[in-house]
Order: sequence, then C-alpha cells, then structure tokens
Amino acid sequence: MKSRNFVVTRRPRLARITDHPKIDFADYERRLTSMQATLQLIQQAYLGTSERALIVLEGWDTAGKGGIVRRLGWAMDPRSFKVHPIAAPDEHERAQHYLQRFWRRLPEKSQIVAFDRSWYGRVLVERVEELATAAEWRRAYREINEFEHTLIESGTRLVKLFLHITPDEQLRRFRDRLTDPVKRWKLSYEDFRNRARWSDYETAIEDMMAETSTKQAPWHLIPGNNKPYGRIAAFRILADRLGKNVSLEPRPIDPGLLKEAKRALGLSASDVARASDSSRPKPKPKRNGPEI
Repeated sequence: MKSRNFVVTRRPRLARITDHPKIDFADYERRLTSMQATLQLIQQAYLGTSERALIVLEGWDTAGKGGIVRRLGWAMDPRSFKVHPIAAPDEHERAQHYLQRFWRRLPEKSQIVAFDRSWYGRVLVERVEELATAAEWRRAYREINEFEHTLIESGTRLVKLFLHITPDEQLRRFRDRLTDPVKRWKLSYEDFRNRARWSDYETAIEDMMAETSTKQAPWHLIPGNNKPYGRIAAFRILADRLGKNVSLEPRPIDPGLLKEAKRALGLSASDVARASDSSRPKPKPKRNGPEI
C-alpha cells in the first residue's frame, strides 16, 4: 500500500470508483498496531520543536471518519494531539468570515490537530444547501488554496483525507445504526436529507477536489467500503506525510537529568547504561477497543 496511490491529481469521477479493496482482520490489527506505534514516535519527535501538523478529514456520512479519529486518539498523547469536530457555525461565527473560526483552532508548535470536517463545508454543504451564494462558494476555492498555502509556508504539515463509500454501503450502515442502540445516536434527520441529494454532493465533491487538490496540499481519496482497509490507508498516508524527513530515533537522555536520577534513585551502573540507551524499543500491542 503506497500513500501516493491515493493522491488526487485530476478531477475524480466518484461514480466510477468500483474497486473497494478488503483487508484480512488479523492483518489489519497487525498493521494498525505498527502504524500507531509509528505515529507515537512522530508525535514524540515533534515535541519541543517547531513541527506542527493539521489533519483534515472529510467524507460521506458514515464513511468512517470517527473510527479513524478514535484510533488516532488511542495511539497519541492528548496533551499535544487535539481533535476539533466541526458542526454548523453558531450565530456569532456566521457574522464572521467563514475561515475565522478555523484560525483559532490551528495547531501550535509541537501539536498535531485533526479536524473532523473543516472549512470545506463552504464548498460542500453550504453550496448544496444554498447556505452560501454561488459567488461565495466559487470564491472559496481561491480563498481556501491561499489559506492552505499560508499554513504550509508557515511550517504546518497539512494532510487532507476524503473517505469515499458507495450509496449502497451508506444505506447498509444507516440500517446498522438504526437497529443498534449503541450506534443509534449517530443517526440524524440530516443524514437522510443529505442522502436524497447524493448526486448534488457528488458533483460538489468532484469540483472541490479538482479546484483544491494542489501540489502543496493534495487530496487523498480513500475507497472506504471496507472499514479496516480505509483505516489502514488513512494511517499509511498520515505516517508518510507527518513523518517525512523527521528522525524517529529516540533522543538521548539529558546528562543533567541522568545525573540527578542516579542520585535520587540510586541507579546501578547497569541501570545507567539502560537509561543511556537511545535505541528504539519494540512496539507493544495496543488495545484498539471494541468495533464501533
């Protein structure tokens, strides 16, 4: 699996995507554990540096964005990993430029931030539901490209993922949510309203990718009918993009800290040798929780 194979280089035709690969569950668990360990190392490598990253997650309703966010959260330290689920703007935010509320949530140095939906709402739901005028959402392509260019030029790593599923798969997942009391809270009236306008959203998504998948900030289009495959593809892309040119070797211990630890803890010579060893430990299997 190569992350470059998911990069959008021209206008996609979503209805023509018929290849939705599957992955064996045991293989999925093995790969997920390995890539979660890699993302932990990436997060640790960012600490105390000017590195920062922004993950944009978009996709159809029920496509699996929440599952990816949860598995990122299980792997990374919440002190420098933040998630922003983006809902409709409130009254105060509607009075501002639509990008303003996102500026306030951008990552600080050493942070990795994930947006579960994003500023692309301007050219998706706001376009389709006529919450923005044609002039506003057409202008937004340029505004978004300039916004993302500014982020990248200031040192932010930006990764954009779109999870695509077929209409039949979405319907199956709606039924699954409706009949499962644990998942029922995820289902809303808006889900069915949006589904009724599938073709309008499909056009808007294709336009969005054609206009905003740039060399600096490309879209990654992931076929997600099989949830395990979609998650592994997303993690592969994130590990490659966030870890590019980043040393994942553990940093050597500060000599002053080691000296104080030796005094306070009564460390033996072998203890000091182990503490001074900067080789990477083997990843431990992580519990990834129940299937949700």
